[in-house]
Amino acid sequence: MNNNQDLPEAGITTKITRRDALMVGTAAAVTRFAAPVGLSGALAGLGGVEQAAAQPARPNIVYIIADDQGWKDVGFHGSDIKTPNIDKLAAEGARLEQFYAQPMCTPTRAALMTGRYPLRYGLQMGVIPSGGSYGLATDEYLLPQMLKDAGYKTAMVGKWHLGHAKTEYWPRQRGFDSFYGALVGEIDHFKHASHGVMDWYRNNKPLKEPGFDNTLFGKEAAKVIEKHDGKAPLFLYLAFTAPHSPYQAPEEYIKKYAHVADEQRRLYSAMVSVMDDEIGRVVAALEKKKMRDNTIVIFQSDNGGVRDAMFAGESKVGNSLPADNGPYRSGKGTLYEGGTRVCALANWPGKVKAGDVNGMIHVTDIYPTLAGLAGAKPTKNKPLDGMDVWDTVSEGKPSPRGEMVYNVDPTGGAIREGDMKLVWSAGVLERVELFDLAADKSETTSLADKNPDKVQKLKGKIVDIAKQMAPPLLIGEAIKLTFGAPPISADPSSMFNQLGD
Repeated sequence: MNNNQDLPEAGITTKITRRDALMVGTAAAVTRFAAPVGLSGALAGLGGVEQAAAQPARPNIVYIIADDQGWKDVGFHGSDIKTPNIDKLAAEGARLEQFYAQPMCTPTRAALMTGRYPLRYGLQMGVIPSGGSYGLATDEYLLPQMLKDAGYKTAMVGKWHLGHAKTEYWPRQRGFDSFYGALVGEIDHFKHASHGVMDWYRNNKPLKEPGFDNTLFGKEAAKVIEKHDGKAPLFLYLAFTAPHSPYQAPEEYIKKYAHVADEQRRLYSAMVSVMDDEIGRVVAALEKKKMRDNTIVIFQSDNGGVRDAMFAGESKVGNSLPADNGPYRSGKGTLYEGGTRVCALANWPGKVKAGDVNGMIHVTDIYPTLAGLAGAKPTKNKPLDGMDVWDTVSEGKPSPRGEMVYNVDPTGGAIREGDMKLVWSAGVLERVELFDLAADKSETTSLADKNPDKVQKLKGKIVDIAKQMAPPLLIGEAIKLTFGAPPISADPSSMFNQLGD
């Protein structure tokens, strides 16, 4: 892509700088929207201000997220884990083979909810820890708020992980009519607790009930559908905690994988099967309610599967981590393809063509795409990084997205332009890698030494983005916890052993 792009529409020629292009995507996307008014018009168009004439009537939306599921850990990618319900949705829908998320839980969920890269509001590093006091900025106009303003009924079931320390961060205060599930990033799947503290809610009230969390999520989601009155379209956000650690599952599911020698892989597989069964329950509820034909179901993992124990979470895990990212390098917590290219699909009978979709799609693109389908006319959202990719999802047409930011933080970043991807670890021990993903999807061979001009160009883009980013909230939290915490006193009983010293 040239550093400057012309937008020749309605007799208007507008120069977009390299920085502007990174903020709103490529010029090709801008041409999808009628009557732009310079760059501000392009930004508004990408925000879903106008609904494309060819788009169908407003659908119900069921958006499903798996937690730390490996790219290959679905049947339609060749896994030995049984996922018949997910596979059926994939066989009859679009298999999104270049769908990208952020490398960790909180950033992906934030990107989905805002249509904006997490670096814009300080959530680009790590996840919100259990002891964290911050959350997703309350001046962001979230997806459920936009859909609710467009007349949708909104419900969330499952894992939030976008702020728990203050009620202003909670789902009911962020656009959801109802909420059932957990606020933090990791809980015991049976005890519904984090570090011994209960984390289970219905709306804004703590709830205590027995059961495996992912089974309960599926049952609750089905109830939401069963009780839906149909007077308005439904947006249901279903965020499972499977197969995130701790690796736990009901005994009847574990027995199904008794042949798997590795214990963690056995438990992980059982968790994926629980989730798949609950997805089947949700689809069956849609069919029973006669909502299926006018419901788009989208499924994705929030990041790649865990391959390094450092990114497994707060639970203790063994060395042999169970997730399988197929041909993709590394996993969760990294900017390689294994951490960011995730299993994903979209299914809407008669509206989404079945088959592989190979166009580049980023999780931020969901916001403007659903805005268009919903007929939403948001006036409160900030400039989006996401782009309307409905034609790509529904018909397999080329993606309007020509480049993508994987992430940028104070330690480095990664960016993709066409098929060329730069991964830059900055600092004293600088590492720069350049990959041609069309020829080397496994990122085995860096071409950086052979392409110094390309490297410098992409590094320049990362620097430009770094100048725009908000300070990472995790760093401030870590400093506060490290230097602001009270001193830890010695155990008084141990003092008696030191009296002679």
